[in-house]
Amino acid sequence: MITDVVRRRAGELARGGRLPAFVYDLAALRAHAAGIREALAVPGGPELFYAAKANPDMPVLKALAPCLDGVEVASGGELAHVRRALPDVRLAFGGPGKTDAELRAALDQGVERLHVESPYELTRLAALGREADVLLRVNLAGERQGAALAMSGPFGMDPDAIEACLDLLAEAPHVRLRGVHAHPASGLDAPALLRQSEEILTWARPWLDKAGCEEPEYNLGGGMAVDYADPEHRFDWAGYARGLAGLREDGETLRIEPGRAVTAYAGWYVTEVLDVKRAHGDWYAVLRGGTMHLRTPAAKQHDQPFEVLPQDGDGPATGEPVTLVGQLCTPKDVFARRADAGRIAVGDVVAFALAGAYAWNISHHDFLMHPKPGFHYLGLRGDM
Repeated sequence: MITDVVRRRAGELARGGRLPAFVYDLAALRAHAAGIREALAVPGGPELFYAAKANPDMPVLKALAPCLDGVEVASGGELAHVRRALPDVRLAFGGPGKTDAELRAALDQGVERLHVESPYELTRLAALGREADVLLRVNLAGERQGAALAMSGPFGMDPDAIEACLDLLAEAPHVRLRGVHAHPASGLDAPALLRQSEEILTWARPWLDKAGCEEPEYNLGGGMAVDYADPEHRFDWAGYARGLAGLREDGETLRIEPGRAVTAYAGWYVTEVLDVKRAHGDWYAVLRGGTMHLRTPAAKQHDQPFEVLPQDGDGPATGEPVTLVGQLCTPKDVFARRADAGRIAVGDVVAFALAGAYAWNISHHDFLMHPKPGFHYLGLRGDM
């Protein structure tokens, strides 16, 4: 599970009293991204835009850049940050609640595609009087069985609401309709995502034809599953790419924007055991840090996969199933419940896997004001 370079750095950080820390294996990230790029490179395969919200760290963006067709951003802050990291990258700007300042910034910064979330947002964009290329985001109702997260009302327009955009576009020829964006659900395997993509295309093709959109583009979103219960089980990129190529029609551009499934595997949250104790019949290992650094297991209500790196301490220990918790004053500060950790002892290092996406950047950093973790990027190249 843990790569050799991360294991070595974890030991160094422990001996130097520098835990907790996030450690990223950029060589592993490059290899993973190159594998995705290769899988998608079938005739008729989709363009690959990375969803920066998953992990916008500058070394991560630069490591991914050679494998990407572009980056999707979802705020003015992400826009400015990604432009600094990758000045020439193609950009798409999505997300609900864009301000007028963000719309202007997107146009000033050369965003290639704006994903419009509502008729009112389209009205405000048109009122700027600037040329813009847009995809209209549609939120189709439908069966989302197996989805880890289904997108609800704030995201995009239902098919009735999107009809209002036709008249608005007719009155604003400087705003050019290029296609449709849809991201109904996340956490799906390749067959489920292909069914979802077919559903999107079946609805969008006649609608865009009616709207007079030539050579239409379809951004089919992300949502590729990451299996936290079995980190070795990976999304079937090759099967997904072949399936999308089979759905594509001549003159169409298909585009995807994964995030978690690209970067999750390259990051670890590394910390140490402060205490091991038994309470009400259960064993607990109290770790330095907590879910204010790595909110993912609390947010998703799952057990974060981990590996114990023994340090041969002589403090309290257990070989029984153990619940791994942090230092926060809340019973929700849990990384994993009644997990089989082998033997775990005070002073041991614990490395949580799949911490390369939606980890530090979604966490409530300042709760209880514990020290911030360190950040270590292994395998830097060039000017990173």
